[in-house]
Amino acid sequence: MTAALRETLEAIVGSRWVKNRPPELAPYDADGLPGYRATPSLAVLPGTRDELIAVVRALAQTGTPWVPRGAGTGLSGGALANGVVLIGLNRLTRIIDVDPVNRFARVEPGVVNVRLSRETTRYGLQYAPDPSSQTACTIGGNVAENAGGPHCLKYGVTLNHVLECEVVLPDGTVTRLGGPYVEQDGYDLLGAFVGSEGCFGIATEVTVKLVPLPDAVHTLLADFTSVTDAARAVSRIIASGIVPAALEMMDNATIRCVEASIYAAGYPVDAAAVLLCEVDGVAEGLDEDVAIIREACLASGARGVAVATSEADRTRLWQGRKKAFGAMGRLSPALVVQDAVVPRTKLPEMLAAIDAIGQRYNVAVCNVFHAGDGNLHPNIPYNAHDADESARVHEAMSAIMQACIAAGGTITGEHGVGLDKLPYMESLFDAASLDAMCRVRSVFDPDRRANPGKVVPVHSCKEWHGSTAVIHSALTHSAPTHSAPTHSAVTQSAVTQSAPTQSAPTHSAPTHSAPTHSAPTHSAPTHSAVTHSAPTQSAPTQSAVTQSARLP
Repeated sequence: MTAALRETLEAIVGSRWVKNRPPELAPYDADGLPGYRATPSLAVLPGTRDELIAVVRALAQTGTPWVPRGAGTGLSGGALANGVVLIGLNRLTRIIDVDPVNRFARVEPGVVNVRLSRETTRYGLQYAPDPSSQTACTIGGNVAENAGGPHCLKYGVTLNHVLECEVVLPDGTVTRLGGPYVEQDGYDLLGAFVGSEGCFGIATEVTVKLVPLPDAVHTLLADFTSVTDAARAVSRIIASGIVPAALEMMDNATIRCVEASIYAAGYPVDAAAVLLCEVDGVAEGLDEDVAIIREACLASGARGVAVATSEADRTRLWQGRKKAFGAMGRLSPALVVQDAVVPRTKLPEMLAAIDAIGQRYNVAVCNVFHAGDGNLHPNIPYNAHDADESARVHEAMSAIMQACIAAGGTITGEHGVGLDKLPYMESLFDAASLDAMCRVRSVFDPDRRANPGKVVPVHSCKEWHGSTAVIHSALTHSAPTHSAPTHSAVTQSAVTQSAPTQSAPTHSAPTHSAPTHSAPTHSAPTHSAVTHSAPTQSAPTQSAVTQSARLP
């Protein structure tokens, strides 16, 4: 990173908000998945929308790659910046506007999820998506990952609640996608942007839909002596015609972990599994739903079904569920979390398969997940400093992911692909599908400077890491050196502001002394891609950033 660029960024945000010393960069070397480590060359923390746009334009002028980061609670390694600039969004925390009549709010990307719901309860409204990290995660990060949460079974994921985004594209162009009142004509660019994991640009402002608080809420806890019975109860509940607001499952390993922590919720520690089920809505008829769910659980073999009798009881039950990941910190210093999705009817066999895999590799698997939509979260606590245990955990997680794919599932429901799931993309998608994803990315970021090396591991995207993309902490991995593709520009009507014409210099990635695995060197094909109304720029030639991954 050149001193000139650092000085340019300091002129935009102030010297206090540009970090380049190792102790200052240490907080950014991991996200919520501790198995990966990557240190940015520099971190810049804009404090206003205009500063953020100016930062992105300054980086575009020098052809500098960058990675956006919210609260750092992600679980896929997606917000790690290895030797490139990190743009921190945690200072952009304004709730710009709440419109209770039209039921939407406009916020900056650094607004913490739970703060928005607390702010809107005065109007009898709420922002429904509720990731387990909602007390820390930000709306911008939720948009980037298309985050879910327990109550997304009924209310939908982040995509279903985002009405509009103002976006700064990687070339510095600013545009609006979607709209707060009506859907826009043409392609669903907003739908493409939500869940793009920072590869398409940065949301400078997000307009989200608000929904009324329910008239009544009932929370049930059913406990089972068999994991299979609990899993079958899930399908029986949905088959009854009721769609609960939330339907979560925890196995015995998770229950014991939670109950031994400060988050103890009163779960029965001798249960093989529990279901936490919530129904909400108009008070009239809700008691009937509770009765039907209770009967479905008992018919499936539940030992008992309890209903929370107060808001305090309900809060306590949910605290145990949402803090389960934190409680697992008592077991081991590191935790790997996966995020596969399988058809709901396949839950019994998948949970049995996960148990068998855990026994095969002699690792402890804790299951806590969104059972209602089949979104599994197998967790394995482990000691990352134990090479043998780390290797076994890695093999177990790979086996679990492949088993989920074989069962007709997919590799992520809400955590994203990031770095962690790159090795599985080829198992799920064929070459044509991966190339289509790459071409869509080219519309937003022809030079691939935004969050480089993430999400799509295909040769034509120049982000191919192959089966060695995920490696142990003792090793480093060099991604292929490549030439940037040439694009013919076609005007995109959605763009409302143009970035200046610019020529990017050549950059070299830092080198590391650790052993390396090198992927093949190759050159990019020439694409005719739809790009922005900004003038065409010459793309930088970059030697790929060396990925230093520490994994289970």
